[in-house]
Amino acid sequence: MNPALFIPTRRIARWGLSIAVLAALSGCGLLVVGGTAATTAVVATDRRTAGEQVDDQTIELRVASEMNNAFGDKARVLGTAYAGRLLLVGDVPAEADRARAESLAQGIAKVTHVDNYIRVGDITPLSVRTNDTWLTSKVKAQLVRTEQIPSRTIKITTERGVVYLMGKVTDAEGQRAATVASGVEGVNKVVKLFQIVTPASIAAESGQPAATDASTTPAPDQPTADEGVQAMPVK
Repeated sequence: MNPALFIPTRRIARWGLSIAVLAALSGCGLLVVGGTAATTAVVATDRRTAGEQVDDQTIELRVASEMNNAFGDKARVLGTAYAGRLLLVGDVPAEADRARAESLAQGIAKVTHVDNYIRVGDITPLSVRTNDTWLTSKVKAQLVRTEQIPSRTIKITTERGVVYLMGKVTDAEGQRAATVASGVEGVNKVVKLFQIVTPASIAAESGQPAATDASTTPAPDQPTADEGVQAMPVK
């Protein structure tokens, strides 16, 4: 064959390789930009700071690791963190294990408060856990569809039909969210674990004018936790 015929082929190969490399680099760039945009969007709609969000993710990973090391497959302990406040749910064999799980959780860096709702008993069947996941999805969808509820800053955890709500909300927003969640079919109880803030504090952080809200909550620099089991009546 004429060697000259190979020149275009080689050039095409080189061009193809160059294009592939550029595409790969561009793809990485796009991924980084896309990732940055996605992170920015989360930060913009989540009332936690970016640092708090990272800390909460780290806390949840540490909980999973600590509980696995402590109990293995003899228990099931799950942690959900919001601005340093940690919710524990799941199942352990004995009351002593429940206390141990809480102690381990309190020792994790950045944890400011632990809400221990771990149940003593057999591990919850997979069918129940699957239903809980479905309930969480339904509650989330209802919150998104309801006006004047900051759904993207509310974390939802469902355990054996009990829905736990966490987030930085005004008193009125928290009441609305709990009422909506209690109206979802299959929900047995709604527990509010909110950090109550004022419209003024939210506006100050976002740089927007304060919205009108019926909430009569503490000053912006004194947010409080909506402590205890505050269950909404299920419709």
